[in-house]
Amino acid sequence: MTREEVYENLNEVFQNVFDDDSITVHDETTAADIEDWDSFEHINLVIAVEKKFGIKFTVGEANEMKNVGEMVDIILERMPA
Repeated sequence: MTREEVYENLNEVFQNVFDDDSITVHDETTAADIEDWDSFEHINLVIAVEKKFGIKFTVGEANEMKNVGEMVDIILERMPA
């Protein structure tokens, strides 16, 4: 899966979790950029991303990701070749 394909899938996940079809994420997107992205929604988002990509984040990763780009990096590392 390419980075672009990961973003296509992530946009769908973010739009579903936050119920906002206008959301488009990129490397620098953070919780501050999405109105409803609080600690509760972060948990829902992490779970939705894990389900979509068939991966698991560690607790540390889930808490320490600073932006969507870091999330994409982890997804790409975990995806089967």
